[in-house]
Amino acid sequence: MAPAAAAVCGSYSWQCCARTRGTRSRPSASGHRIPFGIIFGGTDVNEDANQGEKNTVMGRVLEEARFAVAFTESMKEMAQAQWPHAKGKIYVQSQGIATTPNAAFNWNTFLQRSEINQSADNLHIFLLICGLRQVKDPLYLVDAFTEWHQEEPSVYLVIAGPEVDPVFTREVKAKVRRAAGVRLIGEMPQEDLHAVVKNCFAVVNSSVSEGMSAAILEAMDLEVPVLARNIPGNAAVVKHEVTGLLFSNPQEFVHLAKRLVSDPALEKEIVGNGREYVRMYHSWQVERDTYQQLISKLEGSTED
Repeated sequence: MAPAAAAVCGSYSWQCCARTRGTRSRPSASGHRIPFGIIFGGTDVNEDANQGEKNTVMGRVLEEARFAVAFTESMKEMAQAQWPHAKGKIYVQSQGIATTPNAAFNWNTFLQRSEINQSADNLHIFLLICGLRQVKDPLYLVDAFTEWHQEEPSVYLVIAGPEVDPVFTREVKAKVRRAAGVRLIGEMPQEDLHAVVKNCFAVVNSSVSEGMSAAILEAMDLEVPVLARNIPGNAAVVKHEVTGLLFSNPQEFVHLAKRLVSDPALEKEIVGNGREYVRMYHSWQVERDTYQQLISKLEGSTED
């Protein structure tokens, strides 16, 4: 029996999957191919599908995939519009969320390592979690935040994430070095990152496009307010002034951030609504059950 496989596919993963399907997954002596399914990540549908060669690669992979999973109905509709032959095999399952903050994490030590030398009691840390690549647009808010920090030295923007694109990473590092009130930290273990989220004032998302931001959902689960760029992927999970705040430009971000700092009642309402939303619509148990059912179909197909 051939093993089943499922993969979350970004553009690099799609290319690898296409190469693998064309070589190692040729029919074996018993006539079997390795059955597999794919999970749309977001950038693939929002960005890569508009590029001819990548679109062709993804279409070829989808022809062989036994199933595909989209996080939202709108993502499913976009995928079906790009690859009509995939209709009937695309399922919708939102991301399930479970957070595990490190109970032993030392917030003051983290601030010192980040060169934020102020009392934690007076700080407002805005945390932007993203891999350093252009689609995440980590520099989008830097200039506006620098101006705000110069007015109010207790506010900081901390950018946390892996160095995905080496060339773009150099650009980000150079810009942050010149910016006041902005700090750049590297990739962290998930439990430590969740502890940082729990201790920060708010989580920020400034992406050009998103499938479904796990960082936003994890912040909601940890009862931390969210400020997100008003793009379809974010607006699908953040309802303005209900589960978070949506901004359309850097100046609006600063306006909303200042409002959040000065309005504890708004913060409390957003946090409560966000936590309830995640509990209702992003259960990790439901996500697990969905994937178990899909994988069981793959395993069954190896016996055909």
